[in-house]
Amino acid sequence: MTTTTLAVLVPLLPFLGALAGLLLGRTVPGLVRPLAVLPTLVALVIAVLVAARHGGGADIDSATELTPTGSVPIELALHIDGFAALVAVLVGVVASCVQIYSTGYLRDDPRYPSYAALVSLFTSAMLLVVYSGDLMVLLVGWEIMGICSYFLVGHYWETPEARAASLKAFLVTKLGDVPFLIGLFALAVDAGSFRITTILAKVADGGLDHPTLIALLLLAGVAGKSAQFPLHTWLPDAMAGPTPVSALIHAATMVAAGVYFVARLLPVFAASAAALVVLAVMAAVTMAGSALAALAQDDIKRVLAYSTIGQLGYLTGALAVGDRGAAVFHLLSHGAFKALLFLGAGVIIHAAGTNSLAAMSRMKGLRDRVPDAFWTMTVALLALAAIPPFSGFFSKEAVLGAAEHAATGHSETAPTAAGWIVLIAGLLTALLTAAYATRLWLLVFNGQGPEAPDHGRQPVTMTAVLWVLAVPSLAFGLTVGVLPDWFDGHSLTPTLTTSVLGTGLALVGGLVTYGAWRHTTALAARHPMGAVAVDSGADGGLVEAEAIASHEPAYGDVAAAHDPADPGRLLLGPLHRHAAVGFHLDAVYAALFVRPVQAAARLVRFLDREVVETYVRGAGTAPRWLGEAVRRAQTGNVQTYLSALLAGTVVLAVAAVLVATVGA
Repeated sequence: MTTTTLAVLVPLLPFLGALAGLLLGRTVPGLVRPLAVLPTLVALVIAVLVAARHGGGADIDSATELTPTGSVPIELALHIDGFAALVAVLVGVVASCVQIYSTGYLRDDPRYPSYAALVSLFTSAMLLVVYSGDLMVLLVGWEIMGICSYFLVGHYWETPEARAASLKAFLVTKLGDVPFLIGLFALAVDAGSFRITTILAKVADGGLDHPTLIALLLLAGVAGKSAQFPLHTWLPDAMAGPTPVSALIHAATMVAAGVYFVARLLPVFAASAAALVVLAVMAAVTMAGSALAALAQDDIKRVLAYSTIGQLGYLTGALAVGDRGAAVFHLLSHGAFKALLFLGAGVIIHAAGTNSLAAMSRMKGLRDRVPDAFWTMTVALLALAAIPPFSGFFSKEAVLGAAEHAATGHSETAPTAAGWIVLIAGLLTALLTAAYATRLWLLVFNGQGPEAPDHGRQPVTMTAVLWVLAVPSLAFGLTVGVLPDWFDGHSLTPTLTTSVLGTGLALVGGLVTYGAWRHTTALAARHPMGAVAVDSGADGGLVEAEAIASHEPAYGDVAAAHDPADPGRLLLGPLHRHAAVGFHLDAVYAALFVRPVQAAARLVRFLDREVVETYVRGAGTAPRWLGEAVRRAQTGNVQTYLSALLAGTVVLAVAAVLVATVGA
């Protein structure tokens, strides 16, 4: 079987599994789990085989014209380079782990058949984006992921949080997709093709007429899909969905799609220095702001959500300095340890049998109760904090090294300003990342909250997956010497300067957080606060602990708990209450966009009801009144008719005399 045929099967098999699951899931329940797991696993095996055949060598290209368009052709095209081959393997690994994990996590969920089918469709759409060689076909996968995220985030549609989160995710990403679509058409018109290889060849010849405009339009869609500032606010709220969905979205699909798109078309963005500087600023604000917000969250999944936003900021930062090898390296590394963190959080939540344990301030005694989650999440958190020799150290240092390379003027494409922006923000974020990773580890596994009920050991399908993902989280950095052959050939080996600075700042962040935790724990022991309360962040009021202890997810405007042993409050000080609500960006958007749109809608409704409908009602009422008057005149009495005729004649005669008199 040819490599092209195998590559076609990779996105096709999960799609067929999704279709079969939707058709047969309700009628043949015994097929639901095999249809969820087996097609994705087979697709993973084939993706590995395709990557092995590629072997870091020549790109694999194949195309056939979809339909004659009369202008810019649209083709069913494959374009598999080293980036695509490895990212497809990542998608297959994470999706397979999520499907296997979900068989235990959602084993009693009545909507599991539709959930599993949507996860398969989600996986198929991302694989289509990865392998596609035509931008219009890529757009199909791009939009399918958007609608799948809407349904999966809103899986628990009975809760208002899930309904609101699914709508928000859909609308915010669509807000970026509108200019993104315009940018795609503008790029195709400039290049004369939607085919990626043709576009890149055109860029190499300097053939784009409007590179800055095209790049900025495309970046809007990337910001929405990959949750970058200012379109990142949907991602923390998306935690209202099932935890395995969070792992899939954050590690290998959806948010990875935007970064992957920029990596694949990086020469288009590099054709505009202004676009790279904008990308660098976007990455810097995203990195630092999300790390501060993560340090203030109490919900474990929201901490990880803001962490994802920040790590994606590293990826866009690497692209801003023109090194897509470093970006994709960190994408692969991050995909492994972030999926592990989310699935580990799911084990913790599942162990308590309620979503209330998502609040870290209420966790206690989990180190011994969920040992698999403890050890594997420790590995993942060390990788997140970029502590050597874990994978995150090598991939994050590749990004910082690329930023230093650009900042010192050694990059052929990236402006020096972009290099400095990314380097400074990346080092600051390294400090903050280690701080919130340490805080999460301390509060989750050494917390002082109330003892939660023990629901026994977790299914082996959940715990085994954690150990599978722990392997790349620990050892993927060892591939640092091999990956350049798969990418652009640029070295990914950590440089001395950024390694010392980055690791040193990470250690400082971790140690300072540990010291703050010891201090606050000692204070809590001397001054117990009793019941835990939660700061709503919206109106300064307090919500009693029972609101968290309910079986509904503690999402929305709920920020961080008044946990006396929370080092985040001590470290952030007065900044804490602002960071806990994402620096009020939702309130800003509500003031700038939501309320004006609602006011305009109310005005339109008023005009429609009170003005337009008045004319419509008047158009019917006037003839009715006229008819009523005429009807009343029709009495059937001949004498009345003669009298009216005589009176009319007299009136006309008088009028004629008056006119004649005036005329004379």
